[in-house]
Amino acid sequence: MIQIDQKASTTQDGHTIIVLTPAGRLDITTAWQFRLKLQECISKYSHHVVVNLGQVNFIDSSGLTSLVAGMRDADKVQRSFRICNVHPEAKLVFEVTMMDTVFEIFDTEEEALEGVPRSLG
Repeated sequence: MIQIDQKASTTQDGHTIIVLTPAGRLDITTAWQFRLKLQECISKYSHHVVVNLGQVNFIDSSGLTSLVAGMRDADKVQRSFRICNVHPEAKLVFEVTMMDTVFEIFDTEEEALEGVPRSLG
């Protein structure tokens, strides 16, 4: 079981941004649960999703796959999908797999929220 904090804010143009903050390990035992949460947020609630990985100290290929799937789901419906605050121990996985070039990754949640495209949705 993974703990996932969810909060919502609104852009200046009135669109909802959901910030998901999972905590712990994003691995083969928890990735499916996180993936379902991402799907729910993208399809039901929000034009924009930000995933704050500051409390995820371990991520494996299953965790990366759930993030890629979330990004693809968001792209399909012309939503934005951003990652921020990647935990130093998890950052290496993004760099080794070159996923740091695939995702929009921001240093802080504030930067990720500021940069949400205004033209989407």
